[in-house]
Amino acid sequence: MSDFLTIKKRTHYCGDLNASHIGGEVVLMGWAHRRRDHGGVVFVDMRDREGLVQVVFNPEISASCHQEAQRIRSEYVLAVKGLVRRRPEGMENPDLRTGEIEVLADDLEILNEAKTPPFVLDGATEISENVRLKYRYLDLRRPELQKNLILRSRIAA
Repeated sequence: MSDFLTIKKRTHYCGDLNASHIGGEVVLMGWAHRRRDHGGVVFVDMRDREGLVQVVFNPEISASCHQEAQRIRSEYVLAVKGLVRRRPEGMENPDLRTGEIEVLADDLEILNEAKTPPFVLDGATEISENVRLKYRYLDLRRPELQKNLILRSRIAA
């Protein structure tokens, strides 16, 4: 892994990528939402305040990056550099704003590891108020609370 953070800054937010970025190189920073390993290729759904994007770690592109990606767990904080490309035919996800594209990673830095969270941060799971208050710092990452914070900021501005 190169220490690309010393020379690179975030170029885009995960949720802001779309088909107009195809062919461009991006630097993304955010949380690992979910990791899947399919036939030697690792897929990570990477999340930030704007949304989610699929990042692909292919050993044919970067063996060291692929090996490092196998360590990723939910809520690890990542910095990824890669090329935006269209998802293969039939693999698009119409439920995501970024569902027609993915990022083919050629560099990865794990900025921080994380323990497995006490609840899923997807917004669909019902969580007791006591647990939410105990882990308030995690609760604030849930989509519903993110929207509330953005709305509060707009009203106050």
